[in-house]
Amino acid sequence: MVTLDELQRSTAQKWKEYGTTVNLPRQGRPPKLTGRTRRALIRNAAKRPMVTLDELQRSTAQVGESVHRTTISRALHKVGLYGRVARRKPLLTENHKKSRLQFATNHVGDTANMWKKVLWSD
Repeated sequence: MVTLDELQRSTAQKWKEYGTTVNLPRQGRPPKLTGRTRRALIRNAAKRPMVTLDELQRSTAQVGESVHRTTISRALHKVGLYGRVARRKPLLTENHKKSRLQFATNHVGDTANMWKKVLWSD
């Protein structure tokens, strides 16, 4: 609760500093995402790492805040969550594994000089 004395003091201080008692515009643009929605986005992205920005955008639209994908991406980057692409790994069937094991057992005693004679092609 603000007392009358404090109100008069703050009004006088505002007059001395700015030359007016009218409420002045604040600095900067207000954030598009509220703190509650931002925390929900971060929780959702941390819980489901494969979620896309479009899905996150739709979830914020359901809450009632329509924001751009880059805004969501920027909010996630601030807390250290970045999009990554999984490394491609070869699909190995059981036959592949058996043939690799057979090759290794056949050539287990080969010398280094023998391997120098092998022509490797990628």
